[in-house]
Amino acid sequence: MNKALTYLVPLIAGLSCVAALAGLWPAEGNPYPAVSVRGETVTINARGLYYWDTVSSAAQMRANDLITLALAAPLLLISLILARKGSLRGKFLLAGALGFILYTYMTMAFGAHFNALFPVYAALMGLSLYALILVFLSFDLAALPSRFGPKLPKKSIAGLLFFAALFLTLAWSGRIAAAYRPGTAPLLENTTSMFIQAIDLSLVVPLCVIAGILLLRGKPWGYLLASVGLVKFSTLGLAVSLMAVNMLRSGVRVSPVELAVFPCMALVGVIMTARLLVSVRKA
Repeated sequence: MNKALTYLVPLIAGLSCVAALAGLWPAEGNPYPAVSVRGETVTINARGLYYWDTVSSAAQMRANDLITLALAAPLLLISLILARKGSLRGKFLLAGALGFILYTYMTMAFGAHFNALFPVYAALMGLSLYALILVFLSFDLAALPSRFGPKLPKKSIAGLLFFAALFLTLAWSGRIAAAYRPGTAPLLENTTSMFIQAIDLSLVVPLCVIAGILLLRGKPWGYLLASVGLVKFSTLGLAVSLMAVNMLRSGVRVSPVELAVFPCMALVGVIMTARLLVSVRKA
């Protein structure tokens, strides 16, 4: 393990806790309706750190803050301790947790309305990216396939990755296509573009497909990308599921399909992650 990770990971964990606590800090306010520049009627949150975001966006970000504080930040520190002891499982967990932090604060830096925590979002995006690269460089790729036992459910893991890629492609393509209907205001709320869809379709979907194919072929990068992707998807799936619940509590309409699919994906992701970690052999 690169010694720089000994300092980077605790710093990332600390900053993510600061950002999450700031987002969860209770505040008073009265949400009010507004019309976006594109003619879409939205409800501004008007309270707390996410004052200028919509009620829907604020509900999602607060759910993400809760998962970051309760799961991702502790996982970063625990997995770092394990990884420094030479644990391959620890490295997988560390890379997956960093992937979650990178995705989360990339979306916050680009998607949240400017607030006092913007420098923290930018720092977390950069630090988690560099830390993830260092973790990737610490793997012995040539020896990776031999570190997994025969009980590794390669087909099931690849199937989950392919399903996630297909679901995201269909869900986001449908939302993008709807914006091209004449006289229809695109579902942007008060953001400037579909930044989540851009990140998922350009980065996440290809990564899932490539990881699944390489894993089925027994390639070292397939084992690495699939392992990291599973941990990242498990934490993100839990976060998205909690987002949907929090949106319902805030009176925001949620698609029944998304409400059902994301918790199922999170559950299957956790099960597949556990099976993958169990199948790791000692060096």
